Amino acid sequence: MAARHPIERRHHARALYATGLGIASVARIMGLPRHTVWYWCVGNGRLDLEPHAAIPCPRCQNPPQAPPDPESYAYLLGLYLGDGHLTITAKTPVLRIACDDKYPGIMAEAEAAMLATLARKVQRVRSVGCTGIQSYAKHWPCLLPQAGPGKKHNRPIVLEPWQEEIVAAHPGRFLRGLFHSDGCRVVNRVHKGGRDYEYPRYFFSNKSPDIMRMCQVALNRLGVEWRMARPDSLSVARRTAVERLDRDVGPKDGQDVGPKDG
Repeated sequence: MAARHPIERRHHARALYATGLGIASVARIMGLPRHTVWYWCVGNGRLDLEPHAAIPCPRCQNPPQAPPDPESYAYLLGLYLGDGHLTITAKTPVLRIACDDKYPGIMAEAEAAMLATLARKVQRVRSVGCTGIQSYAKHWPCLLPQAGPGKKHNRPIVLEPWQEEIVAAHPGRFLRGLFHSDGCRVVNRVHKGGRDYEYPRYFFSNKSPDIMRMCQVALNRLGVEWRMARPDSLSVARRTAVERLDRDVGPKDGQDVGPKDG
């Protein structure tokens, strides 16, 4: 069995896996069965190497507790509701957040939020134009009970009372996650009356009416005026409202982008 191998051999397998080698390559190099290497590097066997670093699930305690870092959780929840997906199978559940490669700062913030909430290890999986920030953990479904089959906009998305309390206490962090996933801050440039004008504005787009409503409620809590451009698109354009939202969100990775009007 995998657990009977010396701990140094298990550390060696994880070190090879951390260099970017696949499970099959590590198994071939070390002369081990593929399922053994998978168990050590990805499955629950990795917990055997650092037993004292295990993070208990706050929702499984008696009585259930809130996540240890509610601000990080509020941000992670916003990311999940936008570009996140939680895969629940017979094996260990995996939480993935899709991040555009143009925004490495958001990748780092997503990774930090996962680690602060539950994850012991976070992986980055490259794809064309984007990177998946992912973490395997048995208790992700406890912390993200909105997970379910199909797309979010095709099913009800309702927060649990304990989640509502966190979002109400940290609406700015929740909005930061929403806008970092399904939103943007742009600079509109308009030529009018022989003069050029520039003004920033925010957009948030999501097909789920439930998630859109959560965004609206969080904006109201901050006193940020908003309007609906379409049923699935919200904008924040008033100067004072943009300035208020800048305190919690701001441009993605410090850059403004946007269309040119007129």
